[in-house]
Amino acid sequence: MALAEAAGAALVLDRDLSVVLVTEAAEQLLGPVKVGTSAPKLLCGTGTKRPVAEALASGRSVRAVIPRPRSADGERLLEVRSLPLRSAGAVRGWLLLLDDAGPADEGALQFHGMWTRSASMKHVFHVIEQVAADDVTVLVRGETGSGKELVARALHALSRRSGGPFRALNCAALPGNLLESELFGHLRGAFTGAVKDTPGHIQLAHRGTLFLDEIAEMPLDLQAKLLRVVETRSVIPVGAREPIPVDVRFVSATHRSLRAEVEAGRFRADLMYRLRVIPIFLPPLRERREDITLIANQLIAQGSEGARRRIERIAPAAEAVLTRYDWPGNVRELRNVLSYASAIGKGPILLPSDLPWELSEPKLEERGEGSERFALRSGELDAEGRRILEVLERAGGSKNRAAKILGMSRVTLWRRLKALGLES
Repeated sequence: MALAEAAGAALVLDRDLSVVLVTEAAEQLLGPVKVGTSAPKLLCGTGTKRPVAEALASGRSVRAVIPRPRSADGERLLEVRSLPLRSAGAVRGWLLLLDDAGPADEGALQFHGMWTRSASMKHVFHVIEQVAADDVTVLVRGETGSGKELVARALHALSRRSGGPFRALNCAALPGNLLESELFGHLRGAFTGAVKDTPGHIQLAHRGTLFLDEIAEMPLDLQAKLLRVVETRSVIPVGAREPIPVDVRFVSATHRSLRAEVEAGRFRADLMYRLRVIPIFLPPLRERREDITLIANQLIAQGSEGARRRIERIAPAAEAVLTRYDWPGNVRELRNVLSYASAIGKGPILLPSDLPWELSEPKLEERGEGSERFALRSGELDAEGRRILEVLERAGGSKNRAAKILGMSRVTLWRRLKALGLES
């Protein structure tokens, strides 16, 4: 009982999905719960949508938001997250962590940490559910800050590998030599500073999922090594000769078109075909404006715990500002803006005056010599290039500020500017 009590609102289930323990906090959410009650019946009732029941019955972990049982007319939602209880390698039961997910919003859907009202995002969720159980490689395409890692984590949580490790590595965050060591591992003495054998992310993801973000930024020589791993399901650490078998599902992500990168000679075609078995395209936030205030309210609720300022609602005028803005940094930028607003403003209502000036100020034709140079090139670029230059223009040519808005490191921004021909 100590484990469940420490978890707060929680239910402990046996292997038959019957309740064996219930905490007081859980009964505050659900009302009285008898030991022996069927958890699927308790949480899903007779509804046709039964995400918790279906996942647990198939032995998969789940994170879902469902109508709160015994809530009048289902006006409140309940978040349910499951953790397997294992003994001798086998699942003996489940720990269900419960939390109040707030009032129901007609048409709104929460899926593994992602909220939407948009039909395009709901289609993405459907694709994730369809392909998660199959051990195929997935390529997630989406702009910076659009939630590519959340998609990868959802694929892992819904797969048969959910009990195994989830590892994530950003291929744009490290120079080639460090990326090679981080990805493939190394032996003691393989290079200066290699004082011990160190497994790489591929080995550490054994029997789990490896998420490779910004895969298009991987150098060509490392692409060849990764191709060998994908084909042979074995890895050779730096300095080693013998391959080590690995059992890993690969999920990759990029903001670029890999086909275009192949045509430009920057990406191997054979690796693209190996990684792009199932492509998933994430729509940017500006193409689903109905989600902006929904996500903003969820982020505010998440950030209110322990915060100096508790925001209870967003003023209609502030909602209008948020909805009009194009969000080049997507949800990551929205989160940063709300953190700024929470720190700057006062009182329980988020006002337009709490928001950064660039959200409401009209775009200027010139912001000094640097931004003018960027503006002159914008007509020659694709959508991704124009998006970066628009942010640079709004940032007055400051690369540090633009990188923060875009949610990327200054090094990554420099690399993209160089690819656009704006840096030597």
